[in-house]
Amino acid sequence: MNPRTAATLFLVLILPPLASAEELFARRIQPLFKEKCLACHGDDSRKIKGGLDMRTRAGLLKGGESEKPSVVPGKPDASPLWLAVTREHVDENWAAMPPKENDKLTKEQLAWVKEWITGGAPWPDANRLAEISKANADKWSAEDGITVKTSGGLSAEWTNRRYKPENLWAYQPVRKPAVPAVSIQSRSAQPAASGAPSPLKTEHWILNTLPANPIDGFINQKLATANARPAPLADRRTLIRRATFDLLGLPPTPEEVSAFVQDKDSDGKAFAKLVDRLLASPHYGEHWGRHWLDVVRYADSSGFANDYARGSTWRYRDYVVRAFNSDKPYDQFIREQLAGDELAEASQLSTLDSQLLVATGFLRMGPWELTGMEVAKVARQRFLDDVTDSVGQVFLAHPLQCARCHDHKFDPVPTRDYYSFQAVFSTTQMADRPAEFLPGENIDGFEEKKNLEQRREFYLAQLKRLDDKSLAAARAWYAERKLDAKVFEQAVEEVTGKTDKRGREAGYSEVRAVLTRRGLPEAQIPPKLIGFTPEDYGHERIARKGLERLKWELERFEPVAFAVYGGRTPEVKAVVNPMRMPANRVAIGELEETCILTGGDPFSPAAKVAPGALSAITHHASRITNSITGRRLDLANWIAAPDNPLTARVMVNRIWQWHFGQALAGNPNNFGATGKKPTHPELLNWLAATFVERGWSVKAMHRLIMSSEAYRRGAVISEEVISNQSAKGAAKSPSQLSTDSLITNYSLFNPRRLTAEELRDAMLRVSGELNPALGGIPVRPEMNLEAALQPRQVMGTFAEAWQPSPKPEQRHRRSLYALKIRGLGDPFMEVFNAPSPDLSCEAREASTVTPQVFALFNSKATYDRALAFASRALRERAAASGQRPAVIERAFQLAFNRAPKPDELKTCLAHWDAMTVRHRTLKFETAAPPRSVTREAVEENTGEKFKFTEPLEAAADFVPDLQPAGASPELRGLAEVCLVLLNANEFAYVY
Repeated sequence: MNPRTAATLFLVLILPPLASAEELFARRIQPLFKEKCLACHGDDSRKIKGGLDMRTRAGLLKGGESEKPSVVPGKPDASPLWLAVTREHVDENWAAMPPKENDKLTKEQLAWVKEWITGGAPWPDANRLAEISKANADKWSAEDGITVKTSGGLSAEWTNRRYKPENLWAYQPVRKPAVPAVSIQSRSAQPAASGAPSPLKTEHWILNTLPANPIDGFINQKLATANARPAPLADRRTLIRRATFDLLGLPPTPEEVSAFVQDKDSDGKAFAKLVDRLLASPHYGEHWGRHWLDVVRYADSSGFANDYARGSTWRYRDYVVRAFNSDKPYDQFIREQLAGDELAEASQLSTLDSQLLVATGFLRMGPWELTGMEVAKVARQRFLDDVTDSVGQVFLAHPLQCARCHDHKFDPVPTRDYYSFQAVFSTTQMADRPAEFLPGENIDGFEEKKNLEQRREFYLAQLKRLDDKSLAAARAWYAERKLDAKVFEQAVEEVTGKTDKRGREAGYSEVRAVLTRRGLPEAQIPPKLIGFTPEDYGHERIARKGLERLKWELERFEPVAFAVYGGRTPEVKAVVNPMRMPANRVAIGELEETCILTGGDPFSPAAKVAPGALSAITHHASRITNSITGRRLDLANWIAAPDNPLTARVMVNRIWQWHFGQALAGNPNNFGATGKKPTHPELLNWLAATFVERGWSVKAMHRLIMSSEAYRRGAVISEEVISNQSAKGAAKSPSQLSTDSLITNYSLFNPRRLTAEELRDAMLRVSGELNPALGGIPVRPEMNLEAALQPRQVMGTFAEAWQPSPKPEQRHRRSLYALKIRGLGDPFMEVFNAPSPDLSCEAREASTVTPQVFALFNSKATYDRALAFASRALRERAAASGQRPAVIERAFQLAFNRAPKPDELKTCLAHWDAMTVRHRTLKFETAAPPRSVTREAVEENTGEKFKFTEPLEAAADFVPDLQPAGASPELRGLAEVCLVLLNANEFAYVY
């Protein structure tokens, strides 16, 4: 059988039986043409591409520019239409249609086209089509799915579109199902009567009783159906390491491990106490706050070409940490982030609650800029699109951008809904608002403001030097032309000692402004920037733009919130200063009326829309005000309502994923048709209902999930069990059986590699360097010098170089607190898959690539940690005569939470000796950090190259970590051993 015959047979076999080709046209072909073809071949009669009009049968039979009928009734292989849609006849000059790969027909759709042509390619008239549809309505409805009532699409066909019920699972009300009465008998069950172990058969280990934890009932039901026996429960040492990383993002201390292992309580009670202790730790909020910040795209700069600092964003980060630590109810967490300012204003307190203002920083987390080189309306629309899609993904698991230009292709989200949703934010404006520091906020480290002030003085001195140069050149200009300079000197005297509108000392430009105001002819006013060399042009731009950038950075130390307000849209053509809220926000400005934008173009408005939510959730209706303020609070109440079918499901799905490394519904940001369906839908519903019942408590969900056997299982399953599970099919040997199914059905715990932040924080923890302080302004860890000092052009000038924080206790804060600049990623973080803050990260990726080896084994940062680690091990287990094994044992306890095996101890001691001998032959010098960096650039006014030197102010106070030059050969030799431990899988993975 040739391939084409086989393909034809396959298509015929998968085609569902149909009464006639007429019915096929009415049911499938006409809607398919409208969806895939008419945009180019009929919707606009003036722009028929290729001359092919597909609106009628006559048009098809006439054909296009090929001058051949596009359809030969009864003969698909002779029909150009068929040859084009198969995409297999390009060599015969039949272009692939539809042209975009993403729009190509599915196998099922190809089968419809082929069968229709084979059946004579009938095209019933409108009356006959209506007759056919009416006669088959019930039958087609049962087979094709159901309609969904929405606010209406841009076409009747979309409005009446049918959906497969399984794709609408997230829209259904949350119903709490009964817990399956399925328990798993312990692996340590009594042997059979003969004394031999019981055979591994379903009836011997599945019990028809309610499990101790309801979660296990749902998991065990799936296991029983698959006849899959799970791994035994993990031992205590494994569990405490797993739970501590899971809740704190840090390894447990040896003392914590010892206490847990020796706890006399039962395993269940001891583990419950451990979970409670971890949840009470302030470091819990740091780790789980980072999960949330991944989703909302937290960063300390704005991105794009300007990438200016967001000075007070750190307060939103700390708000999130406090929210998790205090177990703020999730519904309240939603309301505060969407409408904290409206909540604060409704409280009628004399002073607005700072925390509520800070919470609205969520709405501004996306990258954004407005420069004088772009249209303000476009920048405004970019913000509205960003916030609309962000709220949809984060809280509702709906990427709403898909409906911006057209009705959603897969989900019941019409374009009208997209813009109704967006109308909620059409009166939301950006501003950095006064917000007093809270009693619990960390405002230590503000002394580093002096470095920015030094930089400011440097720039002012540069401008003063250039001003003086221009004044001197202007005087020479008057002298050369023999003009009276008296008016000029009077202008100089007038501005001397004054400050300009930017707050710096008035100079030459202000003198020229005075002369212009006095009506002096242009020929008697010296030119702008007179006397400048190409380097002067460059230095002036760098200093002037640098002063602008400093305004945002200095906000870091001020009691302001990176926030929003409700009001009319002010006229802003460019953002050159931190934004403030106008006093008359409700009276002055444009009251935006949201319209459906044709093709998403802000300059092509169509029908107006009122603020609204997702209309497909008809059983959860909520009216949203059309007033200037209060819209966001109404939307927040709609999202956070207990009967919203999406909200609770979305959050418990995220919590589950962050515990297990995989979500119950595989795409946490997308519960639509293109997202992965839930593997355990009943469990997801049960968890969502329980979440609401327990007051939206995230910590209650931790206790519930972590106490389950599914969570406490080991990460290794025996070959015997795998053999048993593969026996039913007998097609795969144990070595061939994929572990994917074992992980998906939770037969075992899925091991995971530490994230980039966890790796760094864990190294600092075991080395004893980690500063456990909570919150505060961002810190700057040491970064690879090539990345730190690279020239980076932003805001029409050069961004400042990365300067590490001067003191070790500042640099060695948790990675959560590291300054996160969108345009300058830390290479260590990037190589270990830290996500870009430009897009919402629904799940961390974990790749294994060669650069990770260099980052962990060859980098200065890792060796510095290893040296500090070795110093700690020596300090805590003095290496006196006969005590060297104790040092290695301490290192193993710190890194792996266990003692070394005899062969490991022997190998490590030998490596220590060998490396000590080697290091006695080596000499090291301590390199001082650079105090400045010289760059070369092209001056944009003249096109000529120039150089400039940037001072690195923080270097003056820099206190280095322990360096090889300050360590003995014995300590450096031990550091080589510690470096190996930090590179071990046992350190980098959680099991």
